[in-house]
Amino acid sequence: MARLASSTGASAAGPAPETGERPQSRVDRRKASTRAALVGAARQFLAEGGRTDVSIQEITDRADVGFGSFYNHFSSKTELFDAAVAATLEYHGQLLDALTADIEDPAEVFAVSVRHTGRLPRSHPVLAQILLNTGLPHLMEDAGLAPRVLRDIHRATESGRFSVRNPAVALVATGGALLGLLKLIDSAPDIDVDEVADELAVGILCLLGLPRDEAIELCARPLPPLPPAASG
Repeated sequence: MARLASSTGASAAGPAPETGERPQSRVDRRKASTRAALVGAARQFLAEGGRTDVSIQEITDRADVGFGSFYNHFSSKTELFDAAVAATLEYHGQLLDALTADIEDPAEVFAVSVRHTGRLPRSHPVLAQILLNTGLPHLMEDAGLAPRVLRDIHRATESGRFSVRNPAVALVATGGALLGLLKLIDSAPDIDVDEVADELAVGILCLLGLPRDEAIELCARPLPPLPPAASG
């Protein structure tokens, strides 16, 4: 199974192997650390009700970096928050790629992705809040989660597992349903997250053409475990 890099670019398994590239200088590392801190602060604000009306001073205070360092990395708050959303979507996509790398059945790949996304409020609450607060405008993005959903829909359709006439419609149906589920879980903290995530996955699989008995069987299989939430 592919390993997932952390938000700072380091592998959870330890230092990256030698590649022949020039090692980062101390200045490069400091710049990367400052940028990561700014993006991390933006992610926190996005998770707190989708807040983007904060000042640059509030952002740099949250990031614990100097005010003047902000413009060394971003030209505006909009650019920073766009970068934070993009990083979140890509992290989510890479997370699912790593979890499903060893699964051959494209329908099961799709099912695992939906089931784990529905469980994010419990496993990765910050990531879930960012998706909930910012996800709808990004359903058709060409980076992050959306292209991976389209990829899996195409693969399952080409293999005969799904029966989908319009993959773009299938994408928005899947994404919209998942955002609705995240909202439901957010508004009902005592809900059984496993049960509703799997129930939604069964419904989406049936919508995409999988027989109900097969959908139920796929969604009853043990899930590959998620890595602990480090940055999401």
